Amino acid sequence: MIFPSIFAIAVGVLMIGQWSFFYLSHQIPELETEPYRILFHLAGEFATAVALIVGGAGLLMGQAWASWLYMVAMGMLLYTMIVSPGYFAQRGQWPFVGMFAFLLILAIVSIILVA
Repeated sequence: MIFPSIFAIAVGVLMIGQWSFFYLSHQIPELETEPYRILFHLAGEFATAVALIVGGAGLLMGQAWASWLYMVAMGMLLYTMIVSPGYFAQRGQWPFVGMFAFLLILAIVSIILVA
């Protein structure tokens, strides 16, 4: 289960990195226009990222609890990968939409491998 583990950890770390980059470069205008909505959204994104990292690390270490946490984290990720591209499509940022489509395929493959 190396691929699912590495995939989960990498995506979790990249999610935190992406949002940190957006924040530090002042690319989250919703912090001014819709602060409550975006803060709840960010809480969900960071919860997903942490669950992915912990679930992936647990799988990598062969922990008994890791499979169920991994599946929960992947469910959270699937929701994000279905909803988030709409934001980027609305803004005409098609490379991000493509990234989500590619990651969605990898996520499905990962779930099949763990299931």
